[in-house]
Amino acid sequence: PTWFVADPANPQRPATAQRYPAAGTTNSDVTLWHVSLDGTRTEISWDREAFEYLGRVSWTKHGDPVVQVLSRDQKHSQILDVDVATGTTAVLRELHDDAWVDLTATPQRMAGGRLLTLEDVDDRTRLLLDGTPLTDDAWQVRSVVGLRPEAVLVTASSEPTEVHVLHVGLDGTITVLTSGQGVHGAVTGGPTTVITRSSLGADGTKVVVVGAGEATSVIASVAEPAPFQPGVTFLRAGERGLSTAVLLPRDHVPGSERLPVLMDPYGGPHAQRVLASSRMFLEAQWLADQGFAVVVADGRGTPGRGSAWERAVLHDFAGVTLQDQVDALAAVAQAYPDDVDTSRVGITGWSYGGYLAALAVLDRPDVFHAAVAGAPVTEWRLYDTCYTERYLGHPDEVPEVYAENSLLPRAPRLERPLLLIHGLADDNVVAAH
Repeated sequence: PTWFVADPANPQRPATAQRYPAAGTTNSDVTLWHVSLDGTRTEISWDREAFEYLGRVSWTKHGDPVVQVLSRDQKHSQILDVDVATGTTAVLRELHDDAWVDLTATPQRMAGGRLLTLEDVDDRTRLLLDGTPLTDDAWQVRSVVGLRPEAVLVTASSEPTEVHVLHVGLDGTITVLTSGQGVHGAVTGGPTTVITRSSLGADGTKVVVVGAGEATSVIASVAEPAPFQPGVTFLRAGERGLSTAVLLPRDHVPGSERLPVLMDPYGGPHAQRVLASSRMFLEAQWLADQGFAVVVADGRGTPGRGSAWERAVLHDFAGVTLQDQVDALAAVAQAYPDDVDTSRVGITGWSYGGYLAALAVLDRPDVFHAAVAGAPVTEWRLYDTCYTERYLGHPDEVPEVYAENSLLPRAPRLERPLLLIHGLADDNVVAAH
């Protein structure tokens, strides 16, 4: 369909026509070309009927370009070697997953043309070299941040609330370059690596530079400190050990008052809220200081806990993600019996979190008593092909899945207060929702 997106802040401007690939509709026709410096153009060919998504293109100094393509249902993927002279491709590796194949920062070529990939193997995202795993069960690899002649730098987690930087040798030797509870990242350039660390402490983000054979140096921060320090307590909630953060007002005396609860989830795929970084909780602490016990919980479908955990939402957004919020709330009530009042529970969220907030008061008004839903996806047929079909399938093939996960059939039974907030110029979750 074509949406006409208008900006209400500038009503004199005409609406912008936005072609949008809603679930079940035709995708854009994507081609790939090699353009020489003399202007010669060669189209790169692959089976575009079977693999209509062009997912990744990588070209390093170590060989021909590498392309990753995906089938429409995203259960099948091919990694292709590209002959730029002829435009032909050859299959280097085929991937299959009964739920979906994730796109990652790979594939990339290493020295000698060896193929580096991130793949889901035995419930872990692992780093593979020519199909052989380099990382073990201890680590869930999140991203590739740098290539060395003899090693690869990655970010990875052994505990879902933390992210560390690892030096992974091509022989499988793993050296952890970061320490302490926190969320670490890195960028590389030549022999130099810059590592960032954000923790739950008051020191904000720390940046260090590591050079080959040189002492580590710290880059001074001139950022203004946060106006307050979030007081975050982590717990593993319920039988599934849901990563959950609890924030109380900074002036709250434990046991002095049972506070209304505000659930503040995202709760959807490919995004985490509960991480060992104070900047993740600045807004949540502000909300808590208004007189709430704020609860942030990462349920099934969120990253960092393995492939099966993420794929638990296949065809079931409404049931799985909402149940985990209910379970997290119950666990917090048990852990803080004198500090939380479960007869006064609100829930707020944005985007997927907005969907989850609206769903909560529609499906479980016995648990959730009010909701604020920002930019919620109310009908998954209106959201885009790639994201929606990955998790819910094609609407023409499984219409019942779309019906079960839509908010629209539930709307007539709304009995709790629900505030909907939506930006009319939103070109992702469009105003039609």
